[in-house]
Amino acid sequence: MIKKENRKAIREKKHMRIRNRFAGTPERPRLAVYRSNNHIYAQIIDDSVGNTLVSAGTVEKDVRGAIEHTDDIAAAEYVGELIGKRAVEKGITKVVFDRGGYIYHGKIAAFADAARKAGLEF
Repeated sequence: MIKKENRKAIREKKHMRIRNRFAGTPERPRLAVYRSNNHIYAQIIDDSVGNTLVSAGTVEKDVRGAIEHTDDIAAAEYVGELIGKRAVEKGITKVVFDRGGYIYHGKIAAFADAARKAGLEF
């Protein structure tokens, strides 16, 4: 009988394969996204020093007040737009997109499109 790993372990393996290919630099930091069952989180990270430059997520009070649900595509779009605006305010326009081992569709694609519309290039 073939035993399959759990979904979280498979996603973490994919994420490590992605992370081995690139890292965030001061000129082009990494836009990392994490999606749980209830929320979506995003950070812009400079991996050379290990600093988080900008972050956004659906757990923030002002975000929760602005959206109806924290676990749908509309919430992902809102967080993408929010992190894009915060990054542009800090002078960050070019990033490397780290999809976190998730397939690029649904919430992740909506998040990325909204971040691009807000001014980020990746």
